[in-house]
Amino acid sequence: MNGIPPVASTADWQAALDRLRTCEKDATRALDALAAERRRLPMVRFDGDFRFQGPAGELGLVGLFGGRRQLVVYHFMPPGEDFCVGCSGFADNIGRLEHLHARGTTLALVTPAPYARLAAYRERMGWQVPWYAAFGNAFNEACGLDGGFGLSVFLRDGDAIFRSYFTTSRGVDRLRLDFNLLDLTPLGRQECWEDSPAGWPQTEPYCWWRRHDEYGEG
Repeated sequence: MNGIPPVASTADWQAALDRLRTCEKDATRALDALAAERRRLPMVRFDGDFRFQGPAGELGLVGLFGGRRQLVVYHFMPPGEDFCVGCSGFADNIGRLEHLHARGTTLALVTPAPYARLAAYRERMGWQVPWYAAFGNAFNEACGLDGGFGLSVFLRDGDAIFRSYFTTSRGVDRLRLDFNLLDLTPLGRQECWEDSPAGWPQTEPYCWWRRHDEYGEG
């Protein structure tokens, strides 16, 4: 049949799954080793009088921690006429934050744009994750971003702040639950860069992405 995997007996399917499981375990161990390397990365002192606007008014970078020791910042791309669809998809995949809080970690979005515009879009999208405006300061530039997106990790020791990690592009991509779930399916993400058998449905990357309230509009 065209466009679907071959059909096998239960025994043959289990044998193939067992072979794949060996590769998956190797990949899991490799990811564990990478996480161990991240925990051993040196940090850099992150100084600067950065001011952010949030629902409770203006605060500094220490305030973004919410009293916790660790802070993960998603650098949401600055909007043009509208907000980035890819960044919106990332934020859509953020669930409850209490599990992070239980380990002294705060997650926040930061964007160089007026706060009123962020707040209106956040309400439309129904997000609960905190979103702060870094409008008129050089926070993103200090993080090495020039209009793009990325993810930074900070550690606080009292009022001293250190930056421990940064990633962008596919490093952020792999954190999305929807992409990870699609990667488990026979058809995958259905994008032409994927290594899929001949006849699998595929489109150009990104062209199918929508904001969650825009699917079904044609």
